[in-house]
Order: sequence, then C-alpha cells, then structure tokens
Amino acid sequence: MVVSSLEGLSDAQKQELVASLSAIVVGTAGAEVTADSLSAVATASGNSLSGAWASVFAAAVSKAESIDKYCLAPGGGGGGGGGGGGGEAAAEVAAAPVEEEVEEAPPAVDMFGGGGDGGDY
Repeated sequence: MVVSSLEGLSDAQKQELVASLSAIVVGTAGAEVTADSLSAVATASGNSLSGAWASVFAAAVSKAESIDKYCLAPGGGGGGGGGGGGGEAAAEVAAAPVEEEVEEAPPAVDMFGGGGDGGDY
C-alpha cells in the first residue's frame, strides 16, 4: 500500500504508520528505540503518537534487538517455491503403491461402571 497522505487513513492506521516510521528514524540514527524517543520524533514531524503505540513499537524493536533485525531486507522474507520435477524418478515414485497403516482403536473403557448395558442414562 502506497501512502502519499495521511488524510484517507483511520486514526489507528495513522498511529501505526507514524510509530513505524518513527522507529525507523530513531533506529537508523543509532539511538535507542524507546517510547519517549518515538514520541519525540513523531512530535518533531508534526504528528502525534499515543503512548500505547509508542510502547508497542519500542518493545517490538527491543525484542528484535535492533531496527535492522526488526525490518526485513527487501526480498529477505517469505519462503521459496518447491523444487522442480524429478523426471523419471518422480514418475516411478508416483507409480509405486502406497500401503496405508491401519491403527487399531484402544479398548473401550467403562467410565461409569454400568457394565456396558447403558444403565440409567
């Protein structure tokens, strides 16, 4: 999502955006990312940031140990695709019959002591 203005965002979206950008500014400047430092950057940029959002983002960056670990490098996330086909070997494996193991059920337990006749229930 490209954001060119804060006007179309809800208050929660604005708070999240301001908090995340403040965390990037503070973290890349080499300062400690704290709720106070995030609030200071937000105020200096002409925005406001609630203490709750500042605390959440400061804690998240702190748990990640640095802003570099908090923000993934471009192309650094996600999983790779599956491997390619195996040619003839894959066809042989697909053609081999698969035996299914049937697990026996454990013996029934009479929890009510009624001898299995249904009792008063």
